[in-house]
Order: sequence, then structure tokens, then C-alpha cells
Amino acid sequence: MVAEAGVLLANGWRCPLTNVASRYSDDRTVGFDIYLPRWLAEHNKNIFGVLLLLGELVVLWCWLR
Repeated sequence: MVAEAGVLLANGWRCPLTNVASRYSDDRTVGFDIYLPRWLAEHNKNIFGVLLLLGELVVLWCWLR
């Protein structure tokens, strides 16, 4: 997880595979490179980041009990 965050951080919070997908399409709308609804593609880092943080907090809580 830390490595993935490091890769995203190094690429300006953009997936490096977006560059590969952009070679095969002229479409540049949000989520053109993933199969998700547009609303989810626009907010996936926020939504899944919160879920990841909550999961880590649950693990920490269980570990410290």
C-alpha cells in the first residue's frame, strides 16, 4: 500500500497506466481508462482512501486491544 501511494505521489496523484491507455484512445474524459461509472471514477481516490484508512484504524484497534 505504501509503495502504491508512493507511485501515485511521484506521478502527481495520477496512475502511471493512464499514459499507456491514452495511446489507444483520443477520449480524455474522467475514467476513460477504467471501467467504472463516471461519478466513481471522479472520486475513487477519496472514497477508497477513506475506506483504507478506516480499515487500518480497525486493524490498529484490534491489535492494541
